[in-house]
Amino acid sequence: MKEKTITDKILKYLKAQSECFAFKEHGGMYGTAGIPDIICCYKGQFVAFEVKTPEGKLSKLQEITIQRIKDAKGKAYKVTSLEEVKKILDNLEVKK
Repeated sequence: MKEKTITDKILKYLKAQSECFAFKEHGGMYGTAGIPDIICCYKGQFVAFEVKTPEGKLSKLQEITIQRIKDAKGKAYKVTSLEEVKKILDNLEVKK
């Protein structure tokens, strides 16, 4: 399965959730290098997902960016499937 197919499935799911705002970060010359593919606010939590195929590897810049998000108290993950995203969201500590 291609990264785009996985990303599309994840975005469709996220956009159907209540209390969720999600969008695809489009790279290119006007984007910021290293930013995860999907940026999401889920029930008050900042969450970012870098989508890869099961064989895909993070670049050094992606690793650094994910760590910087975590250092800022956000959540950031490398994911390879919609099922992973669902588990992550189910396990988030949602602030009331």
